[in-house]
Parts: sequence; C-alpha cells; structure tokens
Amino acid sequence: MNKIVKIILIIVVVLVIAFFGLKSFTKSKSPAETAKFDQHGLTVQVDYSRPYKKGREIFGKLLPYGQVWRTGANEATIFDVKQDIKIGDKSLKAGKYTLWTIPNADKWTVILNSETGQWGTNYDEKKDVLRVDVPVGKTASTIEQLTIGFAAAEGGAEMNISWDNTEVKVPIGL
Repeated sequence: MNKIVKIILIIVVVLVIAFFGLKSFTKSKSPAETAKFDQHGLTVQVDYSRPYKKGREIFGKLLPYGQVWRTGANEATIFDVKQDIKIGDKSLKAGKYTLWTIPNADKWTVILNSETGQWGTNYDEKKDVLRVDVPVGKTASTIEQLTIGFAAAEGGAEMNISWDNTEVKVPIGL
C-alpha cells in the first residue's frame, strides 16, 4: 500500500511540474499582457497573450478568414468591464467575458462570450452574449506582436486590436 501511494504521489508531482513547465514555455513565446482603460466612469480591462508575426502572413493564412479566433494566444482572452456599457449599438452588462473575433478582409465580428477560464481553443457559440461587426483598417507600418489597447473617444473609448498590417477599432460607450 505504501509503495502505491508513493508511486501515485510521484506521478502527480511529475504531471504538475510538466503542466507548469509547458505553461511557462508557451508564455515565453506569446507573453501575457493587460490593456486597461479607466476614464470618465468607464473601466475596462483586457488580459491576453501576444503572439509574434515572425515573418508569417497572419490574416487570411495563419488565421483563416471567416473562422472564430481567440484573439490572442494561450488561454482565452478576458474582457472585464466594471459597469454596463455599449459596444457599437449593442448593450453589455458589467462582468467578465472572453473576447473572440471572426476576422475577414473587410470587417471583423467581435464576440463576447460568457464562458471564462478555458484554454483559448475551447469556444462555445451558445454562450455568446454579444456580436458586433467593425470595419477593418490598415496600419501605417507592420505590427510584429499582437497589440490590444485603448484610446479615449467621444462618449467612451475605442479598443484597438492591431497585428501585422491590420487594425480594428471597437467603439465602447456608457
């Protein structure tokens, strides 16, 4: 009995070490980042991982058009808002959501989903709480690493998602 307990304990320890080792390795390839906006009663935070371009063609190739993307790497990207808001013309209750997108050449569909805590490839469309389309723009120069940021805008903010030569601006208001 004692020998079996030791073997099980060793297996558990090895699995825990492997899990944290793999997590550390993937984070080094796509480091974690937090984007925050806190002005005029609007508080939004996005926690995501930032993959690199590394010479690859991103949109339409690495990330095929018309398919759901986790909008980052590793774990699903978290969108946390402290008050009820509007994204585009759609209402969203205060809370924590996962951020997904469907990139296309001319527009992206931005999706907020009620399921959180999952790995970034586990997406359940039935848990979508908001979908809004936003136009695609081109950046002045190539963006090597995925970047999500905020800029103040009339009545709220814009969440900017930029990577490669592509940028989308998601309007957020109170």
